[in-house]
Amino acid sequence: MFLKGKTALITGSTSGIGLAYAKSLAAEGANVVINGFGDADAIEQERKALEAASGAGALYSGHDLTKAEQIEAMMAEAAKAFGGIDILINNAGMQHVAPVEEFPVDKWNLIIALNLTSAFHTTRLALPWMKSRKWGRIIQTASAHSLTASPFKSAYVTAKHGLAGFTKTVALETATFGITANCISPGYVWTPLVENQIPDTMRARNMTREQVMNDVLLAGQPTKQFVTVEQVAAMALYLCRDEASSITGTNISIDGGWTAQ
Repeated sequence: MFLKGKTALITGSTSGIGLAYAKSLAAEGANVVINGFGDADAIEQERKALEAASGAGALYSGHDLTKAEQIEAMMAEAAKAFGGIDILINNAGMQHVAPVEEFPVDKWNLIIALNLTSAFHTTRLALPWMKSRKWGRIIQTASAHSLTASPFKSAYVTAKHGLAGFTKTVALETATFGITANCISPGYVWTPLVENQIPDTMRARNMTREQVMNDVLLAGQPTKQFVTVEQVAAMALYLCRDEASSITGTNISIDGGWTAQ
């Protein structure tokens, strides 16, 4: 258990990729702080399972990451429980699909706040502890959309491109402190986020569900397979190892060859 004594905070981690991150880190002995929305009983079951797997602590925070003051409260709770955050994974995100001229302003603001601005707030609040310990790992779940674009996803693509740039800046600022900052950019992973955007894409493109999955979602992935949450989590776990201490400021694609084209 190489992460024993370390604390990881993962945003958007009550399901999907985020929960897979939490499980992989807990299995290596880390305290974990999970965050997100969902059924209270189901979340508590996951929290207990994480605690059992790690032999350490697991804390659930239900704070709304679109509000700076609630992010500050979450980070304060985590610090009170465990001292500070050694591993920060910014994974919270949402999607909305619409043409630019029809894109709802409130949806634009919400996506930028959750997918990009929340990562700024968690990072700025985590860094003092990491610098004091001369060790830290900051990992962003970016997306293939941090490297390329798709129509009808202007807010999401903008946020993910911004997250990639932000990560490079953090990597440069922390390079002499034993801290690394990297993006993991998956292609399409079968998660609730992907499943929930299918109806909007069906309407926007006048397609059937099957057409959206085969001709839109997997059209750009030469493997014609969805990425798994376990594959993404395994990369995050590797980035936490000492062997990965020279990997910083990078954007690592796990996209079935999408961005190789």
